[in-house]
Amino acid sequence: MLAFTIRRAFQSLIVLLVVGLVAFSMFNFVGDPVDNMLGQERTGADIERLRTQLGLDQPFPVQYYRFLEGAVQGNFGISYRQGRPVSDVISERIAATLELAMVSAILAIVFGVALGVFTAIRRNGWAANIIMSLSLIGVSLPTFLIGILLIYLFAVELGWLPSFGRGETVDLGWWRTGLLTESGRKAIILPAITLGLYQMTLIMRLVRSEMLEVLRQDYIRFARARGLKDRSVYFRHALKNTLVPVITVTGMQLGSIIAFAIITETVFQWPGVGLLFINAIRFVDIPVMAAYLMLISVMFVSINLVVDLLYFAIDPRLRADRSGSGK
Repeated sequence: MLAFTIRRAFQSLIVLLVVGLVAFSMFNFVGDPVDNMLGQERTGADIERLRTQLGLDQPFPVQYYRFLEGAVQGNFGISYRQGRPVSDVISERIAATLELAMVSAILAIVFGVALGVFTAIRRNGWAANIIMSLSLIGVSLPTFLIGILLIYLFAVELGWLPSFGRGETVDLGWWRTGLLTESGRKAIILPAITLGLYQMTLIMRLVRSEMLEVLRQDYIRFARARGLKDRSVYFRHALKNTLVPVITVTGMQLGSIIAFAIITETVFQWPGVGLLFINAIRFVDIPVMAAYLMLISVMFVSINLVVDLLYFAIDPRLRADRSGSGK
């Protein structure tokens, strides 16, 4: 287990270094931030002074090394657009993104697993057929279109929910949340559904497929032959073995929720780091863009590392294979 953990951690570190290099390399070709920071009446001396102040006159390897050195310490430099530390700018918005991702993930997992089990157990019923047909919407339609349709229906036509913003928030000192206010809870409903719908349908279809496969196994037939009730067969025997392969895909989807929140935040003007990234692209704010991608990469890699370790811990076959190969 220790060797497996060290190997996975080392692989995660390599991924983060590569992502940081690619991101920092690309952002150096998207434009010159000096053009956006200085006015039209700038002089050559002003340009050279600002480039020296920002460290843009240094060779690329030096800039990248300084970026990594600061990133390890939580220092991503100064925002070219706002003139403030990037860590402060991101810390003000990260709570909104994580809150949205958390609610979306809970909706996706709870409804995805529940509907997947239901459609597997009642696979020939009319309700299961309707659910499977409607699930094609979440798989086929793009996220931004789903968001626009939800806004039109529930915000414009019915007027039940707000179409943008986060609503009122409560400052807890270390966290600013909107879940403690009525307007905040209403504001998060549409973005959470939009962001989690694709993941929910994917989890539902995967659970259904795995559940149907498990129900065909011999030990399920033996359990029925012993006279066990359907509830015990479905939830104590079948579901337990169904969730083992589902954990890996679910973990990857949780990482995708955080990574692709940028689209949902843009549609609903959600004040998170995704919307901050879009604005940073417009103003060629390289430190913010690089910090955002590094932050998302750390979250994504960390989630996958936890999923790998959890999968290794709950599946005895992997431990047996490792022990056999070691011997």
